[in-house]
Amino acid sequence: MGEDFYIATERGKMDIPFIHNYLSETSYWAKGRTVESVLKSMENSLCFGVFNKKDQQVAFARLVTDYVVFAWLMDVFVNPDYEGQGIGKMLVRHIVQLPELRNVNGIGLRTNDAHGFYEKFGFEKISEPQTWMLRKNK
Repeated sequence: MGEDFYIATERGKMDIPFIHNYLSETSYWAKGRTVESVLKSMENSLCFGVFNKKDQQVAFARLVTDYVVFAWLMDVFVNPDYEGQGIGKMLVRHIVQLPELRNVNGIGLRTNDAHGFYEKFGFEKISEPQTWMLRKNK
């Protein structure tokens, strides 16, 4: 599997129509997100794409971090045609093992349905959730 796919972070390599289509049409968390919003979110994030031997993008994730205190993992997905091949595992493993994140206090994320998947990479429910706050604009 690892020989058939590789991970890249170069912005110019990312397939914007593929990413936008999945996020705005398929995902439960970003339905209706405009291409402008997708581009802006990518400009302000470290983006990861998984590509096959034909350089076709098959998965995506993005990370927002200050490289000291926090990192937040978002918009993780694998093209449904490529699910079940270990691509998501390869992608998340790559991200959590980045040397630049070694000293970050923690990596956060939100999910409605993939808790078991992320637990395999050391993610756990937030301890002391009563200390966390969120200001929502919508």
